[in-house]
This record gives sequence, structure tokens and C-alpha cells, in this order.
Amino acid sequence: MKKRMIMLGLVLHLSAQAADYFPPAGQWAATSPASLKVNEQRLADAVAYAIASENKASKDQALVQATTFGAKEPYDQIIGPMSVRAPANGLIIYQGKLIARWGEVDSVDMTHSITKTFLTTVTGLAWQQGLIRDLQDKVGPSMPQGVDLYQGEHNSQITWDHLLRQTSDWQGTLWGKPDWADRPEGQTPADWPNRPLRTPGSHYKYNDVRINLLALSTLYVWRKPLPTVLNEQIMRPIGASSTWRWYGYDNSWIELDGQRIQSVSGGGHWGGGLFINAWDLARFGYLFLRDGQWQGKQLVSKAWIQLARTGGNANPEYGFANWFLNPGRKALPNAPETAVTFQGAGRNIIYIDQENDLLMVARWIGNGDELNQLVGKVLAALPE
Repeated sequence: MKKRMIMLGLVLHLSAQAADYFPPAGQWAATSPASLKVNEQRLADAVAYAIASENKASKDQALVQATTFGAKEPYDQIIGPMSVRAPANGLIIYQGKLIARWGEVDSVDMTHSITKTFLTTVTGLAWQQGLIRDLQDKVGPSMPQGVDLYQGEHNSQITWDHLLRQTSDWQGTLWGKPDWADRPEGQTPADWPNRPLRTPGSHYKYNDVRINLLALSTLYVWRKPLPTVLNEQIMRPIGASSTWRWYGYDNSWIELDGQRIQSVSGGGHWGGGLFINAWDLARFGYLFLRDGQWQGKQLVSKAWIQLARTGGNANPEYGFANWFLNPGRKALPNAPETAVTFQGAGRNIIYIDQENDLLMVARWIGNGDELNQLVGKVLAALPE
């Protein structure tokens, strides 16, 4: 009994040490897997699997866009920057320490829809600071005079919560892209513009036009560029590099308070979005692994995180964009039910597992069951 109590005390001590560690800018403490009782061979096998499971699609993201979305969507013209990505790369952080890395983790690449999680975080900061009073408030009254984004019987019903959960069913055209043209519904192209209208909040639909609407609406609330807000309130405090960039489109410029400002996009569907390296993605993920606090300062409120990681009525596996949840372990059978992933095309992944004090960044892994298999292999390497 005494030995078990000593061991329990040691585990609690190590857990407290891990929770107290925050990587300084430009570095991350590494340790040998064996020092944390991680099975080195199993971990090496997991890394080898991640490398071998690289997405087989072209590294040229413009070409991928043309052969996926462009093959089945109208209005598919690229209107923002795109890039040629690095090979598969990633990081594994356990109990706060780096225990594995692979590939070109310094490469600044598109992160596609993980950008949405950065966007909803910036919207959350506006909520924390009272710029948005209540997420159940309708968005239209927050817009300046003359901005007609939420006019009419249908669009006027939309709340901030609807935008965050991708249940707004907003109808319109933004930056030259009609809402119906993103993943169009209907049997034939003639049906696409005449999609059924659903009551806002009742139907989940992954839609980049509406996410870009959230970005523009949040810009009007902040009254300054969203990359500036993100940099000042999140990226600099967590020690991120200066290499990341957040882009919009060639035509997504507005005049706001006498200044010309670009409204950023929530992903790379038509180009743009966040271009970032694996290290900075890991810092962003680590912020949420540590419940939104960094070195004793609560950057993102726990109340916001609780809302973000709560599934909606229309889709219990999706919180705020892009918080992918694991109820019933359906999405990731190998992961705990409480695990969360931030996901983007390509496939870009931030895996957050508080039960195991585990953070993983996996970039350019296959689109099938590869993520679930990788998670299973990494967890199998951890001590029981």
C-alpha cells in the first residue's frame, strides 16, 4: 500500500510539473520517450506509420483544389494565395515535452480549415471582452449602417451561435461565391441555386461562404484586422514565430473607419487562410490542452472552451468551427471520448487529448482511417 501511495504521489507530481511547463519562444523542451516510460519502439512505429500514410494527392494545393472542389463545384476560381506543401510532418507532445518529430516541421504551409478554429477563437475573444454580448443575439444589429448582410426574413434570424456551429443556412453571395455553390445540393446543376431553405439553427452544413461571413462579421465587431487581434492576444503571448500569415482573397477588401482592410478567409477552399508551421500549430493546440491558459494567464476563457467543445443539436460531433468531437468514440474509435481534433483538408490535424496529457500535430496524413490508426499507435506506446 505504501509503495502504491508513493507511486501515485510521483504520478501527481509529474502531472503538476507537466501542467506548469510552457515552451519559451523559439524552443520546446524535448526528452527521451523512455524517461516518461513511453515505449520507444512503438512510438517509432507510430512515426513511421505517419510518414508512410502521407496523403497521396499532389503537393501543389492549387492542383488539388482544381481536381477536387473544381471538379464538382461552379464558381471554383481561386481568388487567394495557395502553395506547394512540404512532405508529411508532425510533432508529438506528451506531458508537456516533445517526444517525437518527423518531416519538415518548420515549413510554413496552408493549414486549410484549421484556420476556422483560429477564427472562432478570435470571435470568442470578442465575446469574452463584451464586444459580442450574447451568442444567442442576432448578428444583424451588430453590423454597421449600410452593411446589408442579414437583411430579409430568413437571414435576419441568424445568431452568432448559428455562424459558429455552421447551422446558419445564410443565403447570399460573398466575395463572388454564392452560398449554394459550396458543396452544392441537388441532382443536377439546374437544381443547385434553388436549394431548400432551412430554419437557421436546425441544419448543419459545412460551408466556407458562411464561414467567411463569420470572419467579415467578426471584423466589423473588432474594427481592426483579425490577424492583428490574433497576433496580439494569442500568438505573441504563446511564443509563436513571426512566420505565420493569415490571408483573405483578392476581392475581400473593405473600407472600415477610413482604412482599407482585408477580410480574411476561414480556410483554403478558394485560396487564402492561415499559412503556418507545425511548431505554431502545436503551441495553439497546447493552449487548449492547458484549458486556455498560458503561464498563469487565461488567454481564452474556460467558459468559451466549454461552449466550443459542446456539440450542437444539429450535429453532436461538431462544436464551434472547427472543433471536431468524439461522442461515443464514433469519429476516432481509438481515442478517448473526450478527445478533440482541429482538422483541415490535406489532411492537417491538431489532436488534443487531456485524459492522456497528449498533443499531436500531424500534417498531410491520408483522408481515411489513417488518423484513427495513428492515434491508436501513439496511445499504445504510452505507459498504462
